Amino acid sequence: MAIAKPFLLSILTTQLLLSACSDHIETSLYTQNLPEDSITIVAVGDIMLGGTAEEILLREDYDYPFKHVKPILSNADIVIGNLEGPLTSICNSNMELDKKYIFRSPAEKVAPALKNAGFNLLNLANNHILDYGTEGMYDTIKALSDIGINSVGAGKDITQARTGTVIQTSDGKVGFLSYSLTFPESFWATDTSPGTAFGHKQQIIDDIKRLRTQTSSVIVSFHWGREKTTKLRPYQPTLARAAIDAGAAVVLGHHPHVLQAIEKYNNGLIIYSLGNFVFGSYSQDAKTSVIARVTLNKGKFHSAEFIPINILNTEVIFQPQILLNSAASGVFEHLNQLSEPLNTRLDQQNSRGYLHAGQNKIQSLIRNN
Repeated sequence: MAIAKPFLLSILTTQLLLSACSDHIETSLYTQNLPEDSITIVAVGDIMLGGTAEEILLREDYDYPFKHVKPILSNADIVIGNLEGPLTSICNSNMELDKKYIFRSPAEKVAPALKNAGFNLLNLANNHILDYGTEGMYDTIKALSDIGINSVGAGKDITQARTGTVIQTSDGKVGFLSYSLTFPESFWATDTSPGTAFGHKQQIIDDIKRLRTQTSSVIVSFHWGREKTTKLRPYQPTLARAAIDAGAAVVLGHHPHVLQAIEKYNNGLIIYSLGNFVFGSYSQDAKTSVIARVTLNKGKFHSAEFIPINILNTEVIFQPQILLNSAASGVFEHLNQLSEPLNTRLDQQNSRGYLHAGQNKIQSLIRNN
């Protein structure tokens, strides 16, 4: 999509003003009081470094989107996001797709940028990873692997797609599983064809129990729900809670492009949708999101910190900006409204949101610091 130069100049000016405010990242009292032997995971939503972002990224470089959030991404044992669309140079898909949007981005530019930003794991179980066929999916897996980034949720058949990925940290192994519950159905792997893992409830339970025998904790990602809506589909809490009951510590959701509720359930954490992170579109539907910094201790969910970000690309131009003060409060008020029916509420301090596995403890942390 071509952008008129006066409009582009206007949003670039807005971006510079926002950048001046977002470069300051306050020290978190919460993360200063974590127990020893903790594992920290930073999770973000949808990533697509193509589409209408391509013009900006080719000019600025592909490290550009992560400038203001890199200190957060760099401060974790594991950093995971949902990669929407293959990293490939293929020009034409060999699949017949009844889709409005088809995504791809250049592997030689995007993979190093994701590595530089801090990512070491990317979810591929989504409704875009096969936009350029199975070859595009394989190109993506290889491009990520070649640069030292793990992937999860896709493979040569359903067995491989469901296998999961294990990452070794200094404080234990963490297992990751990922499932796509979105169409097209042709993207779902079978016994004899490649693709993404579809999430049947019993298969999810079996996979979690299997991976728990190999790791200290398991995290499950779901690509699910309805786009551009905060309302949960009935199957979302059903599957999320089944995953926690089966032994998962955390459930991460994406696909709606907007934030959905957070739920503290049975000593586990469910984030139903992380919304967008960096996404190549000027859509007005995706305005704010969060970066989730989740801490595991002794194999279980311990606590989480939520950093609010502005992702409205007509303002930030594909470069998420950290929100502070009243803008941050607005994000947490929205999240708390969504999460109240699930008996979950975030504490807020210094433009961050907090949740603890037990009783929320941010105030006592601040008093004791």
